[in-house]
Amino acid sequence: MIKLVVHPRIFERHPELDEVSVVEAWENALISAPRIDKDYDEYVVVGFDAKGRLLELVGIRGDLGSWLIYHATTPPSEKTYRELGIAR
Repeated sequence: MIKLVVHPRIFERHPELDEVSVVEAWENALISAPRIDKDYDEYVVVGFDAKGRLLELVGIRGDLGSWLIYHATTPPSEKTYRELGIAR
């Protein structure tokens, strides 16, 4: 089983989000891609939470398949859409 850790700073910057929503969006990703200009194990993800919100997430793969999600916001930014090669 993959272990997901959500950095608590996310909730300080985005009080409208909670850990359940971030994990749901990560697990229900519509699209994800490694960040080419960053560390190989850093991914950007766009997915829906159970409330129907589209979230932008960034996470780093750790040891033994674990993930640290250190960025989350809603809605996704234009920069993220461009990075993933999708249009709104």
